[in-house]
Amino acid sequence: MNSRQLLKLGVPADCIREAMAAIQAAIVAENLRGKEVKQRVRQVLDDPAAHVDDQHFGAFAQSLVAERDFTPPAPVTYRTWGGDDIDEASHGQMRQACSVPVATAAALMPDAHVGYGLPIGGVLACDNAVIPYAVGVDIACRMKLSVLDLPPATLDSKFNAYKQALEGGTLFGVGAAYRQPKSHPVLDRDWSVTRITRESKDRAWRQLGTSGSGNHFVEFGLLTLNVPDQELGLDAGQYVALLSHSGSRGTGAAVCSTYSAIARSQLPRRYRHLGRLAWLSLDTQEGQEYWAAMSLMGEYAAANHEIIHRQVTHLLGAQIVASVENHHNFAWKEVHGGREVIVHRKGATPAHRGVLGVIPGSMADPAFIVRGRGNPDSLNSASHGAGRRMSRTQARNTYNWKAVRQELQARGIHVLSAGADEVPHVYKDIRAVMRQQANLIVIVAQFDPKIVKMCDDGSRAED
Repeated sequence: MNSRQLLKLGVPADCIREAMAAIQAAIVAENLRGKEVKQRVRQVLDDPAAHVDDQHFGAFAQSLVAERDFTPPAPVTYRTWGGDDIDEASHGQMRQACSVPVATAAALMPDAHVGYGLPIGGVLACDNAVIPYAVGVDIACRMKLSVLDLPPATLDSKFNAYKQALEGGTLFGVGAAYRQPKSHPVLDRDWSVTRITRESKDRAWRQLGTSGSGNHFVEFGLLTLNVPDQELGLDAGQYVALLSHSGSRGTGAAVCSTYSAIARSQLPRRYRHLGRLAWLSLDTQEGQEYWAAMSLMGEYAAANHEIIHRQVTHLLGAQIVASVENHHNFAWKEVHGGREVIVHRKGATPAHRGVLGVIPGSMADPAFIVRGRGNPDSLNSASHGAGRRMSRTQARNTYNWKAVRQELQARGIHVLSAGADEVPHVYKDIRAVMRQQANLIVIVAQFDPKIVKMCDDGSRAED
């Protein structure tokens, strides 16, 4: 009998495997014929409890008992920051994420918009399990801001020097890579933790110090502190700062796609509808492999930013006097509600009490250095940016990049390169987003972009 025939008899989809194994064993041991096989299957279906000790059909009977006794766990609830600014599709994705059986808690940040599996801005805690697509494709995508020892007036007086530093300090585009790879201690780490990381090490090496595509950027701007900050070691005043946004490049994407496919292949049939929300238990080899690869990608992404900032500041002849960095698109082991859970922040920033981070707006709007309040209702999280309010396709069909660029130039913002899908109008109002999460973070300083570089080669978005 095949699976289609078994389904027609009334065998639940999740019990097909056990039914097939039972039939094959019984045919060999008892020399059963077609009608006899069908009769035995029907007997087990009618009263599975009476057959749990059967030599050949016991496992099938046990699976039927478990299936009939199964009650899906109640979805966890989630709190939302942002209100009417978040579309229903994002809420739909969040509700589905909350129905994952390993989920324990959740929250939705004010920059929320539709993503793959978990929405961007989604925070999801799970019990001893990790969801590759709830981490994201660009694993450990992060922000890094460096304060430089240069007078603010040089942003205008030495514009060409700043421009050349951005042009020469990194590369943009999906396949962007250096012919002569850069060196960094991260390459001395164990890249054999998984087959994917081992086979991708050379590519990762060549891409170290590159910025990718999509919403990734490197920009100079003016940082304003209204009061001194002891942790930053800065007095009140204005400073030149360098801000970058990128992640783990092609290797991170390969890790995500590989282990998400593995997770989906292992989903019980009753959970197949969850698709990209498929999880890996950390008690399994695959779960441990993904965790090791994800952790390595976190180190790699940090190294990537370090190289970018090192190259750009070297070309500029500047020194770094203070830095802030944080990543999103990651999973952390944390204690919430008295137990250890795996907290996924997809397009969300850790905002533990006292922890510094950076939340950007757009190429025309400010970014903010923030300090977390450690709000347990958000699982100690905040937004990772302003959040999109328009798809990339809609943006390209709506805006003329040259016209937008001229508008920005008139406002004193020089965009060296970018695409129409990243114009300021496609993003939510960052100031409104910051107001909506005032109980999650405290604003420490404001960064206003002045010279911006993004990908403009038409590459698919890697964010």
